[in-house]
Amino acid sequence: MHFTYICNVKKYINNHLTHLQLDLNNFSLTNSNDTNGFFVLNLDSLFFSFFLCSLFLFSFFLISKNFNYKFPGKIQSLVEIIIIFVNNNVKKIYSKKDNLISSVALVVFVWTFLMNFMDVIPVYFIPFIFKNFFNIEYIRCVPSSDINITLSIASNVFLLILFYSIKYKGLKNFVLDFFLYPFSSPVFFIFNFFLEIISLISKIVSLSLRLFGNIYAGEIIFILITGIVPWWLQCFLIVPWAIFHLLVIFLQAFIFMTLTIVYLSMSVKKSH
Repeated sequence: MHFTYICNVKKYINNHLTHLQLDLNNFSLTNSNDTNGFFVLNLDSLFFSFFLCSLFLFSFFLISKNFNYKFPGKIQSLVEIIIIFVNNNVKKIYSKKDNLISSVALVVFVWTFLMNFMDVIPVYFIPFIFKNFFNIEYIRCVPSSDINITLSIASNVFLLILFYSIKYKGLKNFVLDFFLYPFSSPVFFIFNFFLEIISLISKIVSLSLRLFGNIYAGEIIFILITGIVPWWLQCFLIVPWAIFHLLVIFLQAFIFMTLTIVYLSMSVKKSH
């Protein structure tokens, strides 16, 4: 009896931690996380991340086309609050007006929040739909709990950091800074180079791993509560954790946005 219960719990947890994958070597679908090679895509993470991004951009586009200055609706008011919130944070960190930084910060904040918010949806709901309507047994619906997604977003922010640095410094000065900063003496050229490389790489790591770790941990706790705790006790644990997790969802999106603004503004300020 006890062994059967443990097996059921293990199967339950595996069901919610296994990606729907596409093996590019033979273009076949697989659910085995043992094939995490370079030519294997997590289709579920890609699908939900693109879907949420498209939903965000399409919604904001429709609202901008039907913008009402005199009588704004509830959705328009919400969008205005979000935009003002992001712009105020950009102004506090980067004093000059820069539409690109503000746009990137807005996309990062809303997109990350939507991906995190998927973690609040009951763990059985979306897998149940895909299993019964599309005959897909394994699927994960929280893109930010996939290190590939968070690392991809962080890598794009990293490319923007390089873009801003080269734009304001010039390619020559950008390369020279790897050897001349923070110490100008020729003795420290090699030390400066490794220090700057580590500083750049740490930006990607800090962005991606912080978001991934917090959301993945929250997802694991939800799964453990529903998989191990008796059903009559689950509501007393899930409801408080879900309320707390809502704060984590917003906080992680805010931190990701803030760090993005800081890193981009540092590359601009450092260039002047």
